[in-house]
Amino acid sequence: MNVLIIGSGGREHTLAWKIAQSDKVDQLFVAPGNAGTSSIATNLAIGVSDFNAIKEAITTYNIKMVVVGPEVPLVEGIHDFLKDEAGLNDLIIVGPRKLAATLEGSKEFAKEFMLRNNVPTAAYQSFTSENLVEGFQFLESLNPPYVLKADGLAAGKGVLILQDINEAKAELEAMLVNAKFGNASTTVVIEEFLDGIELSCFVLTDGENYKILPYAKDYKRIGEGDKGLNTGGMGAVSPVPFADEAFLAKIEERIVKPTVDGLKKDNIPYQGFIFIGLIKVGDDPKVIEYNVRMGDPETEVVIPRIKSDLMDLLLAVGNQSLDQVSLDIDPRFATTVMTVSGGYPETYERGKEITGAYTVSDSLVFHAGTTAKDGKLVTNGGRVIAVTSLGETKEEALRTSYKNVSTLNFEGMYYRKDIGFDL
Repeated sequence: MNVLIIGSGGREHTLAWKIAQSDKVDQLFVAPGNAGTSSIATNLAIGVSDFNAIKEAITTYNIKMVVVGPEVPLVEGIHDFLKDEAGLNDLIIVGPRKLAATLEGSKEFAKEFMLRNNVPTAAYQSFTSENLVEGFQFLESLNPPYVLKADGLAAGKGVLILQDINEAKAELEAMLVNAKFGNASTTVVIEEFLDGIELSCFVLTDGENYKILPYAKDYKRIGEGDKGLNTGGMGAVSPVPFADEAFLAKIEERIVKPTVDGLKKDNIPYQGFIFIGLIKVGDDPKVIEYNVRMGDPETEVVIPRIKSDLMDLLLAVGNQSLDQVSLDIDPRFATTVMTVSGGYPETYERGKEITGAYTVSDSLVFHAGTTAKDGKLVTNGGRVIAVTSLGETKEEALRTSYKNVSTLNFEGMYYRKDIGFDL
């Protein structure tokens, strides 16, 4: 079977690394891919939103399965577009249809879904520029900190957590009136602040059945001690030490089952990955957000812990037989540390030569923002390379990851030195 992965980041390199190991795969393609995927697959110079070019590639290369990595093409409706094309009816698409992808595309839609299906989450209200004054009044009814979320996709930067009421009001106005996050903040969701520790739950579902993949904890802030601006992710750890069996049972009973059952009840067909961003408040889990794909850099610790052939699971998604496939998990810890460009998550330069990426032997190196130029490996994004290691303990895995991160080098390279230290 020929397989196409859509995307260009560390998540897609990790998926390609795992899928390429399956004897069920004849040819593997990644669009557009990066320098890392080029060594295990054929990169296609196609943008993730260029649906016509993707359709043409599927026909040209006789592709039978498409795995959609990032959220943007899912929210834009790539699943529906491909399924509506003549001759592609038998194509397996791992990634939900447009309606289901609205769980990530609209915070308000996701909140309404959670309320309908009794999924525990923070109290909230939604506002537009037309009821800005009511938004101010709602903020005044809350205790700080104040949580403001742009309703639409904002590349992971549309969530603000503020301590000062006047600053919160100013930011709400900036989002709604001055379009701080463009169309993404036409509607803003204001939530009560939940005090606890976060973790990520990953579910693979065929629409009827589901498998819970390894849990992970990621680190979003650019600075050590979880300070500074939010990023796409600076590192991750799996499993999550504070999530014991009793707590994980609560997640499945109170959140995973009601989510999958709710999708069926609401007539929202779903085939693919569901990322459930959770927070542990006391001894209880609550949902912060849904994503309709794997997280990044959590993928870089979740997928290496899956010992089963990933293609068996993905094929089962296509024919709704996920209950008949076993999921074998490596009990060891996996840790990943992300290297980023100087200036990220704000302005940064590309094209910096990277050295040391091909000499690492006892860790996995996943490319996030890299490309080849004039025979050299160079930076091509804010997040550049993730280094993942497995170990019997979290500390052993982290030692290996940090040892190998130190062998990488490019101008302006930065990474957090405290991943996993809080656990």
